[in-house]
Amino acid sequence: MKKPLLLAAITASCIALGSYFVLGNQQTLPNQHAMQTLEGKSFKLDDYKGKVVLVNFWATSCTGCMKEMPELKKIQLKYGHDRLQTIAVAMSYDNLQYIENYYQRTQLPFNVVYDANGEIAKQFGSIQLTPTNFLIGRDGKLIKKYIGEPDYAEIQRAIES
Repeated sequence: MKKPLLLAAITASCIALGSYFVLGNQQTLPNQHAMQTLEGKSFKLDDYKGKVVLVNFWATSCTGCMKEMPELKKIQLKYGHDRLQTIAVAMSYDNLQYIENYYQRTQLPFNVVYDANGEIAKQFGSIQLTPTNFLIGRDGKLIKKYIGEPDYAEIQRAIES
């Protein structure tokens, strides 16, 4: 009697896990939501249709974020803004002065947004862990969500395809 219950539990777990991986990339993106850069420039994800977009949720206090930022900078510089648009969204719990200092010191070559009220993180599915990255295709649809450092080779393949 215990074996059928165990088998049913394992089967249900496999179905749930499979559904997560298959349906997880079908997240609706806030394509029409306006964001504002540290310089005051307003834009929407839809403005970048036709380009690969990487939305990076980060914080200056996040060691993983600080580790990945030079790699994101390198990829952005390699492919330019005509092929890739990186959007670095600083979390609401981060300190604006720390964000601005980091941005100026490292000369990040992409849009940096401060999500002061947490609204952008909420619209992307209530992001709480950093780094979290969304790789979006030229068609404006989600290719992949990464929690933790992204697969840089996968990002480059998406840009080059």
